[in-house]
Amino acid sequence: MPMNAQPENGTPDSDTDDDGTHRTGALQGVHIADFSRVLAGPYATMLLADLGAEVVKVERPGTGDDTRAWRPPADASGTSTYFLGVNRNKRSVALDLTTDEGRARARALIAGSDVVVENFRPGTMEKLGLGHEELRTADPRLIYCSVTGFGTGAGAGLPGYDLLVQAVGGLMSVTGEPEPHGEPTKTGVALVDVITGLHATVGILAALRHRERTGEGQLVEVSLLGSLLSAMANQASGYVAAGVVPGRLGNAHPSIAPYETFPTADRPIALAVGNDRQFAALAALLGAPELADDARFRTNPDRVAHRSELRPLLQDRLRTRTADQWADVLPAAGVPTGPVNALDEAFAYAERLGVEAVVDVGGTRQVAHPIRLGATPASYRFAPPELGEHTDDVFRADGWPDA
Repeated sequence: MPMNAQPENGTPDSDTDDDGTHRTGALQGVHIADFSRVLAGPYATMLLADLGAEVVKVERPGTGDDTRAWRPPADASGTSTYFLGVNRNKRSVALDLTTDEGRARARALIAGSDVVVENFRPGTMEKLGLGHEELRTADPRLIYCSVTGFGTGAGAGLPGYDLLVQAVGGLMSVTGEPEPHGEPTKTGVALVDVITGLHATVGILAALRHRERTGEGQLVEVSLLGSLLSAMANQASGYVAAGVVPGRLGNAHPSIAPYETFPTADRPIALAVGNDRQFAALAALLGAPELADDARFRTNPDRVAHRSELRPLLQDRLRTRTADQWADVLPAAGVPTGPVNALDEAFAYAERLGVEAVVDVGGTRQVAHPIRLGATPASYRFAPPELGEHTDDVFRADGWPDA
């Protein structure tokens, strides 16, 4: 298959360091046919592509991935930054899956792939003759990852939008200011989609390992709802194991105090005091060491029980300095503290700490891959593709007529 054809700017599955050391992507040789759109699926396939997998993105002719039209914001060329953020290191082919030719090309693409990723509404791929059972019959080694909103049972017909899942899945019920003044609030990013993409990535890697041992492919299924309920972690465990239905606490934590934001002389800071030693250090630096010996605040359970009394005592003292001043002295004493940064400040902060957060990919500024691998690092081989940019290249090599 042409998926392993070399782009002009280097091999698709490897990188070379400045010192000439040749490094090979961890997923070199893994071919992925990506039928997913929007965020969860494309995020997963981009992570895999960064690690060396060869990904061909299948898009609808004329419009492509929905996120191509989701702007503003856009870059200098007018391209949606939403699309740019999750589609690097992929090649795009435009296929009309409602036609015989489009479906035939899709099957040819899949025949040369190790993994299929799709996030159509359940049943759609089956109607197109591209469902898991039919494809697995042709290739028992195929790994087929299906991303849904609410599974394939009674919720199969429900649209899988992140906002809806945050609402019905309980995340909004614990996000926002407490009653009676606050209301349920979504997170500032489509977090459920991102978490689901991560779960899809883990599932695909596990399936690849299983196939390596047994030669067998398998179906990998992840849903937005299931991913969210798992990611609710301590909140979900509190309900499942103890029957506790949590409410909204604003920026406070249900099990730790003080673990929230506080105003200072200029802007808010976050305090993440995870143990009694840290609280004693905080009290000393605030000029109130007696707080650590106060029966109401001596241990973490005490502080959680009396958080409404503790907060104003801390707040009054924290207002005496700026956020940056506290961020200088408190961490030095072992008290986890940081200002509430805007996104530009967050990237600048990462740069100061030596955390690589931004990379240039074919002239496009991108957020760096978050995983650091010593022997097989992520590579940035080419920028997000134009719609159908590689259709001719991919299919001409298979004897197809020009698209």
